[in-house]
Amino acid sequence: MHAEYLFQSERLGFRNWKLSDHEPFAKLNSDPEVMEFFPKLLTPEESSAMIERMQKTFEELGYTFFAVDILERSQFIGFIGIIRATFDAFFTPCYEIGWRLQKSSWNQGFATEGTLACLNYGFNVLNMKTIHSITAVINNKSEHLMKKVGMEKIGVFDHPKLANNDPLKPHVVYQISNNQ
Repeated sequence: MHAEYLFQSERLGFRNWKLSDHEPFAKLNSDPEVMEFFPKLLTPEESSAMIERMQKTFEELGYTFFAVDILERSQFIGFIGIIRATFDAFFTPCYEIGWRLQKSSWNQGFATEGTLACLNYGFNVLNMKTIHSITAVINNKSEHLMKKVGMEKIGVFDHPKLANNDPLKPHVVYQISNNQ
């Protein structure tokens, strides 16, 4: 295993964030297709602030939304990882797995492979018992991925951080346990 990576899957390396990630991450967060199911595009400053929060989370907890590279090319493609969700909902606080990848890496199995690797890391290294995932009800691609990795739908909720008239407010929540 390459020393830079905390863990790897067959094709992907998972690591903490570094300075060279700021520009490609800002580009990712300004892509309307990538950000279709998020409230807004992010500015470069907002993307950098997000990286700083993820670095701090990793330093404090040992996990975060990890920066992900394609190992073969050492190419940054986005993030896949786990955070602690504490917003007000029937299933929180919880561990939440999430992903955001560059459009050029879509439909190649990276999201599935990376999600499975992160679930394995969460269960077998961090000893998490249950991991959740959420997305807007209208985000069929992410919901499909949740099902594909073995997660089960446990409900629908209105995301408390979104306005009542926001079409993204209704969310689905899935979960998986370490014994599944």
